[in-house]
Amino acid sequence: MTDLPYSLVIEATGEPDYFGFYSPDLEGFTGIGDSVEDCLFKAERGIREHVALLREHGLPIPSENPESDVVIQDENDLIAA
Repeated sequence: MTDLPYSLVIEATGEPDYFGFYSPDLEGFTGIGDSVEDCLFKAERGIREHVALLREHGLPIPSENPESDVVIQDENDLIAA
């Protein structure tokens, strides 16, 4: 799919064109997109910007995850669990 430095979770919602995403490896990094592909596109740039902001503010930056992955899940499956 993509080569991200941190893992990414993309969550589908009840709306067909609304997805949320976050990185469990990079605290505070979240976003929304219109599709899975849009989330991946936004995450690639967003991760770089988020790390730059952490650096700018002198905050700790987690080590990149060499085994990062992308998980796509449905919010309805999470609610049922």
